[in-house]
Amino acid sequence: MITTIELLSPKNKRTGEGRNAYQQKRQKILTIATHLIEIDLLRGGEPFPMIGAVLSDYRILIARSLQRPKAQLYAFDMRQPIPAFPIPLRVGEQEPLLELQPLLHRVYDRARLELAIDYNKLCTPKLSTEDKAWVWSLML
Repeated sequence: MITTIELLSPKNKRTGEGRNAYQQKRQKILTIATHLIEIDLLRGGEPFPMIGAVLSDYRILIARSLQRPKAQLYAFDMRQPIPAFPIPLRVGEQEPLLELQPLLHRVYDRARLELAIDYNKLCTPKLSTEDKAWVWSLML
């Protein structure tokens, strides 16, 4: 295996059995010659510990096997687009950029999620006043 891409779920981040199981899986990946990409698009739950962590709504961690314990952290907030990030491959191979933002927009539009999501419900965790105003401005 060259690269493992993990998209965190609420179960991965909630305290308890799911988080413990994911931490064990994560630790196993970090001890072998596989690159790890960890995509955290969840505002809720406790972020996984890392040195040099930045306070942000969302995080993408890229831990290349030959550079550990160092890793790249892409930290961004709700009002920022998801940054494009490289997918590590074998040494010497061109790393393609993954652009999640346009992909998520297409999925949202095709699935017509605006019809399925009740935007009047309270978010957990709560949005700041500024973020709430920004979300509502997108819906007008």
